[in-house]
Formats: sequence, C-alpha cells, structure tokens
Amino acid sequence: MKIGVLGTGQLGRMLAHAAPEGVEMAFYGNGDAGPVRGLGPVCAAAYDDRDALIDFTEGLDALTYEFENVAADHLHEMAERVRLSPPVRALEVSQDRLVEKTFFNELGLETAPFRAVDSHDGLVAAVDALGAPARLKTRRFGYDGKGQFPLQSADDIPLAWETLGGPPLILEGFVDFDAEYSIIGARDLNGRCAFYPLVQSHHRSGILRVSVSPIAVDRALVTEAQRISRAVMDTLDYVGVLTIEMFASGDRLLINEMAPRVHNSGHWTIEGTTVSQFRNHMLCVSGKDVELPQPRGYSMMINVIGDYPSDADAARGAVHDYQKSAARPGRKMGHVTAVHEAMADRDRHAAAVLANLDDVPPGTLP
Repeated sequence: MKIGVLGTGQLGRMLAHAAPEGVEMAFYGNGDAGPVRGLGPVCAAAYDDRDALIDFTEGLDALTYEFENVAADHLHEMAERVRLSPPVRALEVSQDRLVEKTFFNELGLETAPFRAVDSHDGLVAAVDALGAPARLKTRRFGYDGKGQFPLQSADDIPLAWETLGGPPLILEGFVDFDAEYSIIGARDLNGRCAFYPLVQSHHRSGILRVSVSPIAVDRALVTEAQRISRAVMDTLDYVGVLTIEMFASGDRLLINEMAPRVHNSGHWTIEGTTVSQFRNHMLCVSGKDVELPQPRGYSMMINVIGDYPSDADAARGAVHDYQKSAARPGRKMGHVTAVHEAMADRDRHAAAVLANLDDVPPGTLP
C-alpha cells in the first residue's frame, strides 16, 4: 500500500515513522523537505499547482495531509482519484475561522462570542458589540499566533486594522478561562472512535510550549470533551485523527478551534501511550481499525523553539529532532518528552529540560 502526504514537515516525518508494516510513503510540498528526507519520494511543487497535485495521486492507495492550506477545489479533484482522509469538508471548515465557529454553533457546541469583520466600520461595530479586550484574527492562514491582534480597548482599532491588512477578519470576544485543553480523537472507516486522555496545553506568544497528560480533571469534563469530539467527527463522517482545542471556564467547555490532522498537543503520545496519534491516524487512513490507547505513565511534552537544551543530561529520554534545515524565530525545531510512572519524577525531568531552553524564562511554565 502506498500513502501520500500533503506536506513535508515534522508531522509527515512522524506519520512515516508510525506507518503500518508494508506501507510506502510519498510526500508533496514546496517547503523544507528535511524532516521527510529518506522516508519516501518527494514531489516538490506548489500547493496551488493543480496539475502537479493531480499527478501526485497516481499510484497512491490513500492520501492524507499534515498541511491544511491546500485549495479545497484541488482536493475535491484529488479525492475523486484516491481515498482522501480526513474528508475535504473537514478541511474546508477548519480553513476559515468564521465558517469553523459557525459550524460548531450549528451543532449546538459553545464557542467564544464572535463577529465577522468586513470593514473598518464593521470592526468598530464588532468591538462595540463584544467589548474589549478582544482578539482580532484573520479568517484564514493564521497559526502559532500569526494573523492575530489583541485589542485591549477601542483605541487599538486603527493599529489592529492596519496590522492585519483588512478583511476578511473575525473578532473573538474575551474568554475568562481556567485552563486550555485538547481532546484528541481518532475515527476509522467503520465509524469506530478512540480517544486519548485529555491534554492540558500551555502557550506563550501564541505558540504551544508544553503539553501535559494525563491530568487530574473532573470525569464529567472528559465525558463532555469526548462528546464534542464525537459529534464533530460523526457529522463530518471523519476518518483519521482530529484535535479540538477548548477553553475550560468553570464547568463549561468552549471550543477554540479544530485541527483535522495529527497535532502538536499530541506529540507526547509517541512515548506516552500504547498507540500514538500518528499510528492511529495511519491505521485509519490505511483502512485498518482504530486502536484504543492506554497511557504509559505521566507525560509532558516540551517544544524546542530554536536550540536544544544546552545540558545534554537534562534532555535525556525522548528527544525528537525534526531535521529542519535552519532555525528562525518562532520555528519549532523539535520536542522533548518526559514520561515517568510517578508525576513527581516527570515534573523534575521536565523542569530540567525547561531550565535549559533559552527561549523559556524560568517560572513561566509548569
């Protein structure tokens, strides 16, 4: 069986490492292909090159993606030639923040309040309706804190409008939350679902820095998170891994956004569970049954933004180097996972890693 991946980054690398026996890999992208070098042939072409995309499907048995900014029209054509998982509709929903939040609300799922912004006057009206602080975002292409502007008051409107360059935009109201969680689910071709333990995420400057799982949380919250994930996956007839990021405010869960792919907040599952998110995604995409993951202990994943820990002993254990060609500000170069049977041992290990990362000031993360 041959499976193609749209994207040549670290997620493609980890998907290849998790592929079932007998599966061959191929990759498509116009970015840094260092992470997937040697793991399969790479088609180096633009994501808007319709002919190259169609040609890429030749000889494939299944197709998936680790990069979401591919034109849906092209994907619909590709899906006519090869089984594409997750489905195009999931990608269409996730590509536009307004469409995404409207989709959640139509399913009866709660989000932060929001308003579409199509003009400067519309932004003024949206801030008047939602109040400040609030966050102005581009509707498309924002990730890792990009394409966002935090408005502290109406006085910030001119700068926010200038910074983001005009519509289409969305204004999201302020959410006073207690914690940020991710629910990672997987669904196979037969509609069977499996869920990973709830993940608590810690961000800085809009970039995920640390993921912790399992965590001590009310069982009702876990049940609700799984209900949300299942509702989304069943509605979309989803196949593969889906990650939904949520804010917890008291006993409420408000959806922030979804990622129709394997996700950074699930990297800890490689060492921390019996079957990683990458393995389950590849199983589902290849038509096999999803597997139920069990935690192997207490896990913490720390993103490496730039250089690796200066103290090699501090980074002992699961160190993942993404083999990218060059570091730049805000670029994820790898991650380190600490997994231990005792929570205290995990925390000591993680603290040693964090203390040796130049971009994380002491005391800013758990």
